[in-house]
Amino acid sequence: MKVPLSWLKDYVEIKLPPEQLAYKLTMAGFEVAEIHRVGELWDRDKVFVGQIVEVKPHPNADRLTIAVVDYGASELVEVVTGAPNIKVGQSGQKVALALAGARLVDPYAPQKTYFTLKPTKIRGVLSPGMVCSEKELDLSDEHETVIILPDDAPVGIPLADYLGDIILDIEVPTNRPDCLSILGIAREVAALTDAEFHPPIIDYPEEGPEAKELVEVEIADSDLCSRYTAAVVLGVEIKPSPYLVQRRLRAAGMRPINNVVDATNYVMLELGQPIHAFDYDKIRGRKIIVRRAREDRTFTTLDGITRSLFPDTLLIADAEGPVAIAGVMGGMESEVTDKTKNVLIESANFNRVSIRRTSRLLGLRTEASLRFEKGLDPYLPPEGGKRTAQLIKEWAGGTIAKGLVDVHTPLPPRRTITFHLSELERFIGISYPKEQVSSILGKLGFELKEEEPQTYTVTVPTHRGDVTEPADLVEEVARIAGYDLIPTEMIPAPSSPQIFPELLKWEEAAKDVLVACGLYEVKTYALISQELLDQFGLSYPLPLLSVANPMTPEHVFLRPTLLPSLLRTLAYNLRFQDGVKIFELARVYLPRENDLPQERITLAIAMAGEAEELSWFGSSRRLDFFDLKGVVEELVERMGISNYQFIPADERAFFPGQTAWLKVGEDTIGILGKLNPDIAEAFEVEEEVFMAEFNFEALASHASSRREFKPVSRYPAVVQDIAVVVDEEIPAEEVRKVIMEAGKPFIRSAVLFDLYRGKPVPPGKKSLAYSLTFQADDRTLTDKEVTKLRERVIRELERKLGATLRG
Repeated sequence: MKVPLSWLKDYVEIKLPPEQLAYKLTMAGFEVAEIHRVGELWDRDKVFVGQIVEVKPHPNADRLTIAVVDYGASELVEVVTGAPNIKVGQSGQKVALALAGARLVDPYAPQKTYFTLKPTKIRGVLSPGMVCSEKELDLSDEHETVIILPDDAPVGIPLADYLGDIILDIEVPTNRPDCLSILGIAREVAALTDAEFHPPIIDYPEEGPEAKELVEVEIADSDLCSRYTAAVVLGVEIKPSPYLVQRRLRAAGMRPINNVVDATNYVMLELGQPIHAFDYDKIRGRKIIVRRAREDRTFTTLDGITRSLFPDTLLIADAEGPVAIAGVMGGMESEVTDKTKNVLIESANFNRVSIRRTSRLLGLRTEASLRFEKGLDPYLPPEGGKRTAQLIKEWAGGTIAKGLVDVHTPLPPRRTITFHLSELERFIGISYPKEQVSSILGKLGFELKEEEPQTYTVTVPTHRGDVTEPADLVEEVARIAGYDLIPTEMIPAPSSPQIFPELLKWEEAAKDVLVACGLYEVKTYALISQELLDQFGLSYPLPLLSVANPMTPEHVFLRPTLLPSLLRTLAYNLRFQDGVKIFELARVYLPRENDLPQERITLAIAMAGEAEELSWFGSSRRLDFFDLKGVVEELVERMGISNYQFIPADERAFFPGQTAWLKVGEDTIGILGKLNPDIAEAFEVEEEVFMAEFNFEALASHASSRREFKPVSRYPAVVQDIAVVVDEEIPAEEVRKVIMEAGKPFIRSAVLFDLYRGKPVPPGKKSLAYSLTFQADDRTLTDKEVTKLRERVIRELERKLGATLRG
């Protein structure tokens, strides 16, 4: 909302410099985004209000004239001009005169360019200055004609004192539509600066016939229109508005059109009530009907565009058809033109949701629709209609019909709130004198009646729909008195102990471990497309939960797994680097029958490409299954989990022989392995991809912060190798477990270092070689003890797994 201070001063005395006023408004909830100074560059000794004394013909050019201008100096000045509104023989016009040295805007430059005015000979006649257009003064883009100032403009004063202005660009909160108006801001300023608020006096003679005899109003759909008022002004003369009115409209961001249309826009900006003016003679049947579009399919608005209507679009119609889209824009057939003589003024209150929907569906958001969709004061339309009639009579002449046609549903009663002054201390910790409270609320339009000591019945003004309870009144007092004046005090009560959920603790710990392992965390969308699921070869027996109105086809279903999104992220990053290792820890949504999906925190890992960055040691190896398995082992061990194992798995999305289930105790936590090359190819990945996905909630349930520390043995360890032949289907991990169990209590580790298939190992068999480490805490083991342990290991392998010692 652009608020010119020159306009604001009509209703409230401005006691503060602009910067301080902007600060107070901002602290009260109305952020001033910018302070724009009109005329800031006009030199006070070079740009003046002048008066044309005489206009003479140019001796050497038919299209040029010489204007003799009085600007209060001892001598008149003669300037050459080509403006079509300055003609030979004219005199008395007030103009903006710039003398040599003034800094102006070049009206012919494609971009805003400033130049310094110099005395110039124009077709043989010296011109020491110029009479200016609005563009040269940076007021607007108009430069075909020079500015003609009002007759009461004082000759000789600096133009900055007459046309200069300061404009505040204010961000109005959504719940304060009353302040989308100059009067609304003026009321706030009056309260903030303890100044008097002076709304305009609406008073005019009603000399015409009764308005209700000139027009009939019917509200056919009262659910979309609660009030419609109509005023009529007869015998108007369409012409430009007074210049200062045009300046105010431009400063507030609106384009002047003519005196009648400008009056409607002026009142909308002044009061906040949107107004529309119809050519009364074009209203067929002298009747206004407020109704839904229903069978009407198209309508041509004032901008000349024919728009498709929806059945619920609210229209303003006459006896034969629509004449406006209610609350949004009028129509071509009933617009005010230069030939208009009689005017019908509409001031109404429309359903905010209806206006918002219509504006969005038509792609047409106007200053009027912006205000209607915020919700307006239901008592404001009569005031808006009368004020518009008053200004039209003042600027365009004519006769105002007696009264208004005012059709409405039952008006809501004024809201009252019981307010005890103790509420102030209860909500914000401080109290204010009751005189200050009464003054603040009174200046904001609230009416207070003291029922008991310290207790008031507060009647809320109808324009304050946001005030519904005592807490709102506390807020009003606090923000006007000044939030910045509320003292800062430490809370005397001890702070509550921080509660850190166990699962969240393990989430953060897992992220730290994975990052330490060289992985990068990523975040993908919780919504996924059917195409992505199909690419990954996933299908579910129950339907996935979908969004009713997805923003894009890529974000339709709540994801049941992290793998497709993570693989797509991996594929994208492989375009720019040779090796990618990423993970995501987030929720998935597993479908359930006749219920909302089960939310589960899941961990997924993906890696492919170079295992290490290229260095002077030479080319790096490629990532493989054991890189992934090593990361998983590091994670589970850092989480204090020791009873885990990897079980061979056969899943369609993964490559056989390089896939395993992760089990902890009896719980299957998830899967890891090499991705099926067909799926990788579907995502345009040529590298071998290794992925894992785990139920992190189940994994964290086995985690433990308990750590046991054992002293390091002072005695040397004995290392021996053993190679055994076992059946092909027996996992190496199973062999290791038997070795560790049989070698107790002195075996420390059994590390697989060789796998062999081929002669002399029989078909269907494989040879596994382990390095065994034996050590005691209290002595050095003898060869006899180690041999005995080794023999026991071999016996157990043979008994439990059918293993034989390889010769």
